[in-house]
Parts: sequence; C-alpha cells; structure tokens
Amino acid sequence: MISRLKKIVAVEPVSLVGWAEEELKQYAEEIRLYPDIPDSEAEIVRRIGDADGVLVSYTSQITADILRQCPQVRYIGMCCSLYSEASANVDIAYAREHGIRVLGIRDYGDRGVVEYVVYQLIRILHGFDFPMWQKEPLELTGLPVGIVGLGVSGGMIADALQAFGAKVSYYSRTRKPEKEKAGISYLPLEELLETSQAVITCLNKNVILLHEEQFEKLGSKKILINTSIGPSFDLPALAQWLACPDNLFCCDTEGALGDASGRLLRQDNVICMGVSVGRTSQAFELLSRKVLDNIQTYLKEA
Repeated sequence: MISRLKKIVAVEPVSLVGWAEEELKQYAEEIRLYPDIPDSEAEIVRRIGDADGVLVSYTSQITADILRQCPQVRYIGMCCSLYSEASANVDIAYAREHGIRVLGIRDYGDRGVVEYVVYQLIRILHGFDFPMWQKEPLELTGLPVGIVGLGVSGGMIADALQAFGAKVSYYSRTRKPEKEKAGISYLPLEELLETSQAVITCLNKNVILLHEEQFEKLGSKKILINTSIGPSFDLPALAQWLACPDNLFCCDTEGALGDASGRLLRQDNVICMGVSVGRTSQAFELLSRKVLDNIQTYLKEA
C-alpha cells in the first residue's frame, strides 16, 4: 500500500467537478490538469512527462507507443466508460504486461439516456416540434418497444417505458429473469425486430448486431433509436433502410451514427441531437466520485 502518487496528470479535460479536483490533491504530491485535447501522441507524451499517474477521458488514445516512452507510469484512470479491453482507448494489454494498473468507470450517465429516449419517443408520437409519426397522436401506452441489450441503461429504459404503459420486450446475450418476472418479455432478435414499432439499441461500444438481414426483419414504418456510444449497425444497411422515408433513426451524437460523410445527417428521417445526453451535471458528480474511488482502490492495492 502506498499513500500517494508522485504526480497525476490529466492529459485532457476529464470532467471532474470542483470538489473532486480539490480532493484529487490528497492522492498525489503534484497535480496537473490540462484544459484542452492534445493534438498528437508526442503531445500526450510531453504532457505525461515524469508523472506516475495518468487520467484520460474518451477523446485521446493512450497507446503502447506512448506507454513505452513513459515507463514510469504506474496508474491510468479512465474518466470514461470502460466496457471491454478491446474497445478501450487505453492499451490495457500492454499496461497489464508492464505492471500498469488501469481502472475505468461505468454507469454514470444512464439516467440522462433514459430521459432522452422517453423524450424522443413522446415528441415523435405526439408530433411535438416534429412531424407526427401517425395520423393521430399516440401515447406510449401499448406501444410495442424492443430493447436490444439489457444492461444497466437498457434495463433502466425498459423499466421507464413499462411505467408509461409500453409493451416492452428485450433481446440480450444473457436472459434477465428478474425483468421477465416484472413483465418484460424476452424475444429472439429477429422476432423482436419484426414485432416492435420502436427499437432501442443499448449495446457496448463496437458491438454491431444490425446488418442487412436484421433491417429486413425490422421492416418499414419503424423507429430506431441508438443509445450506444458508437454505431450498433452496418452503416450501408442503415442507409438502405432509411431510403424509406417512413422510417426514423434517432441518436444523440454523430459518433452514434458513425457517418463520416455527413450525408445521412442531412436526411429528414435522421434525428441527431448533436450532444451526449448522458453528460449531465448529475453525471459529472457521479463520474467524479467513481474516478476518485478508483484512485483510492489503486493506492490500497499498490
């Protein structure tokens, strides 16, 4: 067990709130928080300098090459969601092989995502500041909604929509008996796509489940909402599905659409908010607490 790190550097903005920046001083002899995103690996190396602790958000990559040039680093705190080693923006395999502890966080912005899904469906169904989806306003009551991926955020979305009276089903790699007891039914993916009028994907980064075959099952006059960090679909298959103007696709950020050309963003049946809906004041508070708890965990282990 060590009491403090020698130096902690946040190589980019990491969304710590004021009290957390103050508490951070307890865990290192020196703290350096950079206010902007580095423009190169060389700049990241320069910023890390002689630090043994590094904080990073989701906008920069901490590669093996960077870590080779900074052999004194012992701890990396990811101030962003760590879903899997493969999808992380830190080379966790290299870090592990060289005795560097990497800890990330999860489940800090889910409530904002839930509110976004409810908001988006209500404005579409009722025609609030948006062309009404059907000839008459619709309630969420009785709406067949399918959730693809029933992790924390997917489970919260399912609970919220069920509370509004929606008919909720789900598809997930693992069955969720507690949700099924609560009346949220499990369906194979193809059946869920066929029978749901609105489908919400809540998948980990880099998990692609919707291909051309799945969009054919989904059919027309449907609403697809992606809450994942990145695309949950093959982009050409989505584009083909969106050629039907009766279909609607919704997401919060351009990254969740994954269309570098910007062509789909210009379509009337694509609704992109242009902002991460999980990045709320409450989420930053929770993120800050989890980031500091991870540092404490490392110091107790080291």
